[in-house]
Amino acid sequence: MTRKTMVPALLLTAALLIAASIAWGADSSKSSFLSGVHKKNNVTCADCHGKSLAVDDSETALNKNCRGCHGGFEELAAKTKEHINPHKSHLGDTNCTACHKGHVASKAYCNYCHSFAMKIPAMGTEQESSDKKWVQESAPGKKELKSTRVESADVVVIGAGGSGYVASITAHDAGAKVILLEKMPITGGNSMLAAGGINAARTRYQERLGMHDDPAEMVKETMKGGRDKNDPELVKVLAYKSADAVDFLVSLGADMTDLVRSGGVAVDRTHRPVGGAAVGPHLIKVYRDNAAKRNIDVRVNSEVVQILSDGKGRVTGVQVKGKHSGVYTINAKAVIDTAGGFAANNELVGFYKPQFKETASSNQPGATGEGMFLAEKIGAKLIDMEQIQIHPTMGGDTKVLVSETVRGSGAILVNHAGKRFVNELTTRDKASAAILAQPEKSAFLVLGEGIRKSNVQIDGYIALGLVQEADSVAGLAAKMGVPADVLTATVVAYNKAFEAKKDPEFQRQDIPRPVDGPKYYAIWVKPGRHHTMGGVKINTEAQVIGKDGKPIAGFYAAGEVTGGVHGWNRLGGNAITDTVVFGRIAGSNAASFIKNEK
Repeated sequence: MTRKTMVPALLLTAALLIAASIAWGADSSKSSFLSGVHKKNNVTCADCHGKSLAVDDSETALNKNCRGCHGGFEELAAKTKEHINPHKSHLGDTNCTACHKGHVASKAYCNYCHSFAMKIPAMGTEQESSDKKWVQESAPGKKELKSTRVESADVVVIGAGGSGYVASITAHDAGAKVILLEKMPITGGNSMLAAGGINAARTRYQERLGMHDDPAEMVKETMKGGRDKNDPELVKVLAYKSADAVDFLVSLGADMTDLVRSGGVAVDRTHRPVGGAAVGPHLIKVYRDNAAKRNIDVRVNSEVVQILSDGKGRVTGVQVKGKHSGVYTINAKAVIDTAGGFAANNELVGFYKPQFKETASSNQPGATGEGMFLAEKIGAKLIDMEQIQIHPTMGGDTKVLVSETVRGSGAILVNHAGKRFVNELTTRDKASAAILAQPEKSAFLVLGEGIRKSNVQIDGYIALGLVQEADSVAGLAAKMGVPADVLTATVVAYNKAFEAKKDPEFQRQDIPRPVDGPKYYAIWVKPGRHHTMGGVKINTEAQVIGKDGKPIAGFYAAGEVTGGVHGWNRLGGNAITDTVVFGRIAGSNAASFIKNEK
């Protein structure tokens, strides 16, 4: 089977990851369809839906009424008795309906990525009624393209992750009317899961610490990390606009003042919130707040099923399948594709890289790749699609990524024999290969109290049950199942390297902290797929390039949906830089294109 014949099937497989929507009958007197306490209390349709009984795709009125009856996230978080608090998480203040349904049993959205045995109070039972007014619609992906209505906008942005938000905010601030569409029930995309930070060279925060980082060095290290398969012109833009990207984030209200080092980089270039908090949830909250302040039209449960063009090389809008509204058209003067990568799509990963199909993915469930093929369908060129990155440190058998900043803060990688076996700050592909070369194809991150205190994310890993701890190295070795004498010797040798500021065994460039007590910690880790470097080809103006080598008029792209920026391996910290730098370029140029066309 060729890729071209396989793509429609893959897209359908990807679409099935999203829960099918429910078509609703208009009889407001019925409560027999309700679940749990809603049914017991004889709640009517109007109690939740309002008098009009209308449900928009973002389920706005429903969520407002949920909070009016049950309280907001902060209030609910205070009542939550579970060890893991779903109302106070990295997902932020999302729609209640992402987890809770009035008609069927609630399902924690967390479990798309985690495996929590959450006992949701009043979660109800599965739909009991056989009334035919409630029917399951066909899954998205069916070519049902007859529109029920037509809207218009200056700019439509596909995908509300980091690059989508940045492009939308930038285009709006340049005077464009923007609609931001997200197929999932929550916004944030993979950016919501970003743990480390944003790489940037020659920033004011580096200068304050006496560091004189050079964007030219960022170019060299990014090219080297990508095995020189990157588009060098895109990399130059990434590096030389990276400091401006940090300033842009700060202007929106983000905290990017803390610095740490990521793998493959010779200086502290990764900017993150103070204390080492995960950068993704922080930035997505900032983006959401800024989009709301600007009244940008952000729609969830709204999947783009087709990008429209005039057949003469110019995009004209999109067709959208709304969860409740069905298929409709948005005519637009420019379209920005920020739909993300496909590392959560097992079938697509298996097609391009069969050996990675069965590995765990750190991605959110919507990272399934449709945005790339929607672009290809109207003539966009796809590049480097087989380049799929494996991240070296995912928590054991979970989908939880253990941030590269844990190693950057001083943690060491040891094998099941208790020995270091690789430079912890090498590139992700090399670190992953080194772990997979071990007989057990897994390893341990080992760290001490000082390292734990330097990175608040480690407290989160402790709460998730990923961390073993002990009062001594020997005690930790016993819990890890490794020889105590060997692990003790490994830690002693590393601490001597810290004191000497030189690592004779593995030439680690930076050892910021020793592995010391009073407590010692270990995290069992395995490599798992994390990022797709391939995608839509763009130029330095974020214009989508067609198969004929020319830009497609009015069509822009940014973020993980694109290829060329990272080559064959992405350096940790460069993904956020990518989303901000090229998201800003795409948003600005889309707005300029509209003005020039008038």
